[in-house]
Amino acid sequence: MGRRVAHLVRGKMIDYIEFDDGFAIVKTTPPKNILGVTLAASGVRTKYGVTIVGIKTPGNDFTYATPESIVTAGDLVIVSGERHRVERFSNEP
Repeated sequence: MGRRVAHLVRGKMIDYIEFDDGFAIVKTTPPKNILGVTLAASGVRTKYGVTIVGIKTPGNDFTYATPESIVTAGDLVIVSGERHRVERFSNEP
């Protein structure tokens, strides 16, 4: 629990779940460099080594992310991957 709280208070993460094998799922705000383009074009998996699983646009429910999904300012994203990779992704401006 202490590790979870530490992650939440020091960055942009809104929620954080870490599993025993170093895998984590995070709810966070997206970095500016992926806004306005498809997830495929943003290169999130290649650049960060994480997968965006879901996107929440204000006023709407979460939706599953696809390569054609476009993240916009104000959205929240659910990101999965190795703990250190999701932390790095979440700390991007």
